[in-house]
Amino acid sequence: MSSKRYPEEFKIEAVKQVTEKGHSVADVTTRLGTTTHSLYAWIKRYDPQQPKAITEANASLAELAKLRKELQRVTEERDILKKAAVYFASQSQ
Repeated sequence: MSSKRYPEEFKIEAVKQVTEKGHSVADVTTRLGTTTHSLYAWIKRYDPQQPKAITEANASLAELAKLRKELQRVTEERDILKKAAVYFASQSQ
C-alpha cells in the first residue's frame, strides 16, 4: 500500500478550504482525492486557530520533569561529596 506524498502548499490550501471557505471535510477530500484522516491531521497541524497552548503546556511539563530529575541527581552527588569530604578529613587526622 503506497501512500501519496502531498506538498506542504497543497496541504495548507486544503486546510484553508475547510477553515476559511467553509467547505465540508468530506467535500474537500472528495474533490482533492485525499482521505478524511489526512485532512483532519493537516487541519490539526496547519490551522492557525488550533490551540497551541496544549503543546506548550506539555513541553513545559516535560521540561519541569527533566529539571526535577536533574535536581535530584545533583543533590545526591552533593550528598555523596559531603560524606566523602567528612571521611577524608577524618582519615587525615
